[in-house]
Amino acid sequence: MIKKNILIATGGTGGHIFPACSLANYLALKDINIILTTDKRGAKYLKGQNFYLKELPLSPLKKDNILKFIFSLIIITFSIIKSFIYLLFNRPSIIFGMGGYSSFPICIAAIILRIKFVIYENNLIIGKANKYLLPFTNKIFVSYRELEGIPEKYNDKVVVIGNLIREEIFKSASLGNLSYDSLKVLVLGGSQGASIFAEELPFIFKKLKNNKKPIQIYQQCRKEQSEKLSEFYKKASIEHEIFHFSNKITDYYSKVNLVITRSGASVLGELINLKIPFISIPLPTSADNHQYKNAEFYLKKGYGYLLEEKDIKNKLYELINSILKNDSTIKNILISQKEYSDKDTFRNLFITLENILNEKN
Repeated sequence: MIKKNILIATGGTGGHIFPACSLANYLALKDINIILTTDKRGAKYLKGQNFYLKELPLSPLKKDNILKFIFSLIIITFSIIKSFIYLLFNRPSIIFGMGGYSSFPICIAAIILRIKFVIYENNLIIGKANKYLLPFTNKIFVSYRELEGIPEKYNDKVVVIGNLIREEIFKSASLGNLSYDSLKVLVLGGSQGASIFAEELPFIFKKLKNNKKPIQIYQQCRKEQSEKLSEFYKKASIEHEIFHFSNKITDYYSKVNLVITRSGASVLGELINLKIPFISIPLPTSADNHQYKNAEFYLKKGYGYLLEEKDIKNKLYELINSILKNDSTIKNILISQKEYSDKDTFRNLFITLENILNEKN
């Protein structure tokens, strides 16, 4: 039997890269040849992976000004041409686009060459790149049925599978029974970092400490913020650990009972599977405000808290304080989280993928 070849197109942030790696590892166990395409930014996260890696020049469509727009358009066009040439001589059985600008050029080349492809959307509002690809894709895999922005005529292409998250999350012991005698906070800003978290959160943590709240901080920050942040916590006598973006984040998940995070779909998916309460602070400049949509959905489901960035100074202290004074809301969050699991996501995805692979053109 000839092995199937699947190309996974990913890139950009860790939120796209890590699910792609998990998918690649799962499919490799099914005796499938895996090719990963990515950009320079994504390649640094993929070092050491046992897959063939093809780097492409990728860029989002920038509309800040006319020069940036033209330059990004040139890069996208060049990437489509390069993708076309690559696929012409290395034709996969199917292409799996992980969403965003990173999978757009390779999928456009696939349309021209009539290669089957599927796309994935883990946010609660469909991204622009995926929306453009909808008429041509075989299927769109989505995390939740509540996804907004898909025209009704494409409903037959939608397959709800759940969140594609890192396989080590499923290997980790589910937490879910957390003590709040002391507060152990993990602060995450995503692979791009979140400068405002390093600038504003320490003062809130200091205020909690001064009000006799036992507190321990594990904070991700940008490299240039490390020294200042560490000095602040030392002066405030707050037990802390500062780290930069890590693909070993599960080591920190096991140490904490509250996470303050951006609202990327991947990290929120990981947190509900590990049963850790979180305060989600959406990036206000995210495309189509998708991070707010994600956070709002998780709030309505009772999986976590939502706080807008503009309210950090005025409302975050009171929110954390209320959690410590009355843990009934935390208990309700844990009950809601315990009812949710993505353990069957990869199996559900593979069943559909196999059916597409076995279809005659």
